[in-house]
Amino acid sequence: MGLLTIGAFAKASRLSPKALRLYDELGLLPPAQVDPATGYRFYTAEQLPRAQLVAWLRRIGMPLARIRVVCELDDAGAAREVRAFWDRVEADTAARRDLATFLIDHLTWKDPAMTATAKPLEIRYAALSDAGLVRESNQDTAYAGSRLLAVADGFGRAGAPASAAAVEALKRVASQAAAAAAAAGASGIEWESGIEGSAEGAAGLPAGDLLNFLGDAVDQAKRAVRDVASAHPDPKEVGTTLTAMLWTGSQLALVHIGDSRAYLLRDGEFFQITHDHTMVQTMVDAGRISADEAASHPQRSLLMRALAGAEDATADIRLHDPHPGDRYLLCSDGLSAVVPTAELRRVVTGVADPDQAVRELVGLANRSGGPDNVSCVVADVLEQRPAGGTDR
Repeated sequence: MGLLTIGAFAKASRLSPKALRLYDELGLLPPAQVDPATGYRFYTAEQLPRAQLVAWLRRIGMPLARIRVVCELDDAGAAREVRAFWDRVEADTAARRDLATFLIDHLTWKDPAMTATAKPLEIRYAALSDAGLVRESNQDTAYAGSRLLAVADGFGRAGAPASAAAVEALKRVASQAAAAAAAAGASGIEWESGIEGSAEGAAGLPAGDLLNFLGDAVDQAKRAVRDVASAHPDPKEVGTTLTAMLWTGSQLALVHIGDSRAYLLRDGEFFQITHDHTMVQTMVDAGRISADEAASHPQRSLLMRALAGAEDATADIRLHDPHPGDRYLLCSDGLSAVVPTAELRRVVTGVADPDQAVRELVGLANRSGGPDNVSCVVADVLEQRPAGGTDR
């Protein structure tokens, strides 16, 4: 077969002549021949498979730089690269879906915190972190205080300072949120150690303002982790998960990224309220594997989203309307990946004191081999009563 004009090649490959000229300039799809007098481009039929692959990859939104990589691989390698790209697209789409759901909920939110009839509530809490029985150091950070509950699971050589930096950033934002609520006359909260509550008739922080503080919290946590990662030779290998709840006195605001988890016990029902940002969870969501298969998958710890030195991943954020009698469990995967959910529920349901509950949960992980650092926070929502205890 002879040479094809750019028009004929464009029709056969489903790429426009304009696109073909661009791909020539980028070295992605150079023509077989260029007429030296007219500058007309000519192609061969043997170039069609590559051109069609480029067209298909562009239709799924793959950037040109990544298409260049795919085109240089054999079929098996190209398939792996396309799968990895699409897994990331699905994860990003899920993040945008979660954000859209959150915004819909916010726009239709009838702030119970804004009504004078809302019952004053308080939280009683405890946190515990342990290195486990295998790891030499503890890269987790667990914190429970009057304004913030948080678990972060660091990774990489600077994982410990990364997780600590993320939680410290949230602690600062939580303090700012409390100060703003007090300055606006919206809180009247007396922040105490161990138990924290809202005063009679307290309105808490309006949802709109709380959203702004949540955005600030995520941004500051990202910057804090990047500062830690920038001092490391390979910033891409340093980061942390983060699952945290800010308490305003009448609302709990959740920030979540990674595979640490938050659970809620309400009216006897125990369920996970976060979504794991892992490759295997993406595969479960797509129907490619079952939840049981995911539990033993060799890549079950591979994160699709985290606070990391070289990434700008999106965190899930949402508001929770707490009820008296609720109990929240936040934990790293050193607990949730080792201890069966039924055992978590047994402890969370049956052990009344938060301090005793976190000790029992960490003990369960270590009695199961303690293969990873393990951290957890337990917090109870109560109708207001006298405060006492200690932060940890």
